[in-house]
Amino acid sequence: MLEHCQNARERWGGVSELIDRWLRGRQELLVQYCDLSSHAELAPSDGLRDQFVRLCEMLVDYVSAGHFEIYEQLIQEAREYNDGGLELASQLYPRIEQTTEVVLAFNDRVDGRTLTEADLTSLFAELSRLGETLESRFELEDCLIERLHTAHKNKVEPA
Repeated sequence: MLEHCQNARERWGGVSELIDRWLRGRQELLVQYCDLSSHAELAPSDGLRDQFVRLCEMLVDYVSAGHFEIYEQLIQEAREYNDGGLELASQLYPRIEQTTEVVLAFNDRVDGRTLTEADLTSLFAELSRLGETLESRFELEDCLIERLHTAHKNKVEPA
């Protein structure tokens, strides 16, 4: 049993650091989102264009890290502990995927394009929907983290 705990610590201890780093990225994303949202009443400018580009870069980085790093680690941990986490993930993951599609569609409206004033006005109108989508996504991700990782934390980290 002690050996199993030691192996778990070696195997999953780094996941907490990975998740912590990802959640710091989430916080930075939210700061960028809120800052941009607060400028919705301003006339479109190059500075706002740059802020939209930066927001989209952060969105894509965050979503990519979730799909290609975090979720894979959480699923692997769920397999290891085999305590119902895989079933939860199979229920939540399709809903997370739906939010990914919204994020990527928003990014596609900005990525590599010269944004006109009309584009910026339209993007500001979409920010509210994006914010609701992100809120939903964060709740789903928090549920995954809680169930697939935090529940095992005492088995992974030293007491």
